[in-house]
Amino acid sequence: MAYPAGKGRRLKLPTLRGSRPLRYAAATLLVAAVAGGVLVMISRTGQAVTAVPAVSAVPAPGINGREAAISPEALLFRTLHEVSNKRLDSAVSEVDKIISTYPNFRLAHLIKGDLLLARTRPLTTVGNAAGAPKDQLEDLREEARARLARFQHQRPVGLTPRYLVQMQPEQRHALVVDTAKSTLYVFENRGGEARYVTDYYVSIGKNGIDKFREGDNKTPLGVYHVTGSLSRDRLNSIYGKLAEQYGVGALPISYPNEWDRREGRNGYGIWLHGVPFDTYSRPPRASNGCVALTNEDFTAVSRGVQTGLTPVIIANGVDWVAPGATRAVRQELVQRIESWRRDWESLDTDKYLTHYASGFSAGKMDLEQWSEQKRKVNAGKSWIKLKLGKASIFLYPGRDDLAVVSFDQDYASSNLVNQMRKRQYWIRERGAWRILNEGSA
Repeated sequence: MAYPAGKGRRLKLPTLRGSRPLRYAAATLLVAAVAGGVLVMISRTGQAVTAVPAVSAVPAPGINGREAAISPEALLFRTLHEVSNKRLDSAVSEVDKIISTYPNFRLAHLIKGDLLLARTRPLTTVGNAAGAPKDQLEDLREEARARLARFQHQRPVGLTPRYLVQMQPEQRHALVVDTAKSTLYVFENRGGEARYVTDYYVSIGKNGIDKFREGDNKTPLGVYHVTGSLSRDRLNSIYGKLAEQYGVGALPISYPNEWDRREGRNGYGIWLHGVPFDTYSRPPRASNGCVALTNEDFTAVSRGVQTGLTPVIIANGVDWVAPGATRAVRQELVQRIESWRRDWESLDTDKYLTHYASGFSAGKMDLEQWSEQKRKVNAGKSWIKLKLGKASIFLYPGRDDLAVVSFDQDYASSNLVNQMRKRQYWIRERGAWRILNEGSA
């Protein structure tokens, strides 16, 4: 699950020589905007001495004009911009705006304390106070780096993740998490193709990515779907006091999926969720494997989520392409799916089975058992009619040869009628796409 008991407790800020708490008395400050290559040291007089070029006055574009102007990243950028331009009083004014807008933003409180202390001593790092909890300070430094890098990244307007090959008509949105950039991207469905809408800062597992076993505190990578929605009241009824760590709510996702199980991965309870109410956000690596957003951002994301439909693709670095770049893969897979449908409908079992990979599995059946069952079943039929619809196609992150295909299947035969939502994993084998796994979605 997200945070262990006690992880969301209020940060206890130690005092320095019996005076004010750490957030108002940090010993040093090194302003380092990772993406912009900024290194600014503040002298005792409050003047900035630039070690390398200072922060650019023109930030990268935000989500849109209004949101970019009020986002935590934008306000933090403006604060450091004022520092780099030797305007310490103005920098304090800017950080006060952050605190006013986001009162529980711990990073902003820490930076304000550093700026105030800059009037009396030189600063060389964020919150390097004697006796301060080093792990918590390093968490805040990592958050500063991640947020500044996010602000300076170009938004993917006009681009799409290569994984979103085709969205089915009823899927309104797709969520793509870039663990390397601490960012969740939201895309909307426009005629089956994904278009960028907005993005949010997120936290992931405290031990990073590539979840393999229960309790490893890692975030999984793969193609998943939202499977439910847990309100604050529901979380309270299930978890009691522990529910505080999930904030305003949670969205469970389908980890482990069929591919995870084939790979021997286990564990459970991977969610998208909020954060404890006593903090605005968590450091980039803070959960037990879940993806955590600020409560405000979680609420915005959850409004567009459709249980059972909304895909959540988690990748370690997103591969961006032009929208039309996936057309060839989409056409190839659509043709293979249609060929599979026709061959099943034809009752030519040998031809139908050529669409299955050598390592195929369905539940506890391997390819040999599957083939035997299909031959017996088809032998008792005189005709089959098969209709497919509402297909979605997603490539697996980090794989060019693995695709997740979901569709509505309307099956009718001489002795059986059945309708279901089906999910298949297609793998490129011996130069052609073949089915590696098949089951209900």
